[in-house]
Formats: sequence, structure tokens, C-alpha cells
Amino acid sequence: MANRDRNANVPLDSVSKAIIEQLQEDGRRAYATIGKAVGLSEAAVRQRVQKLLDQGVMQIVAVTDPRTVGFSRQAMVGITVEGDVEDVADALVAMDEVDYVVVTAGSFDLMAELVCEDDEHLLELINKRIRALPGVRRTESFVYLKLRKQTYTWGTR
Repeated sequence: MANRDRNANVPLDSVSKAIIEQLQEDGRRAYATIGKAVGLSEAAVRQRVQKLLDQGVMQIVAVTDPRTVGFSRQAMVGITVEGDVEDVADALVAMDEVDYVVVTAGSFDLMAELVCEDDEHLLELINKRIRALPGVRRTESFVYLKLRKQTYTWGTR
């Protein structure tokens, strides 16, 4: 999706939305099974899925629970920037521990989600790397205590 203009609006018909919903439930679902659910042939589903991938409408990826693979600390960090927000955003995007970066309006210029091994790793990332970036004026951390909901089913309803 990185190559696609994220502001472009790709209209989806009800069949494409139904295919996406099927894949959101199980990204490994067979095209024949999806076809039965949405009323298309396996070949037609394959073609539609490829078009949705090519248009950048969706990606098919494996999603892990960070805690089960050795990353027990997550946090959202609000960042106030002096100067060019895009430069700081680009630097954050380049960090492996940062999995989500948005430019915002309001109290913070940027929000970044961090996934770390432990509190020591989180402290090092925030204190030595993020706060050291040119233009970072202030950070505020929101440490995750418990994840209550995480979903990837937006965009079809």
C-alpha cells in the first residue's frame, strides 16, 4: 500500500466488500470457498482479489500478538514537534519498533505506536532515540496495560 496515494478513493461494490470481509475473517480462506459465499467462481474471486491488491485497497498479512513473540510492552507516544513534522515522521517510520505513525491535529503533532521487548527497551527507545531526533520538543507516553479490542474489519460496513 505504500506505493498507492492513500487519499485516493477506490469505490467498492458489494461483492468486493464481501470478498474483503471473507479475507478479514481468514486471510488464508480458499478462493473457491469465498466464491461460494459471494456468488462468484474461484477464478473471478482470484481476479478481484488481485485487483484489490494492485489498487492498494488491501493487503494480506500475518498479524501476530506482540506479547506471544517476545514483545511485552506497547505504548502510544504523542510527540510535539518544532519545525518540519514530516522529517520527524520519516525518522520514526524508519525505526523497527514503531509500527504506526500518524500526523495529527490537536495536542500532538504526531502519534506513534511502539512495540518493545520490555520497559528498559521502551525507555531506551523514547529517551535515547525519539527524544534525540532533531525537532522533537516534547513526548508524552501512554503505556498499554491491557488490550481490550483490536480489529482489522473496517472499510466494508
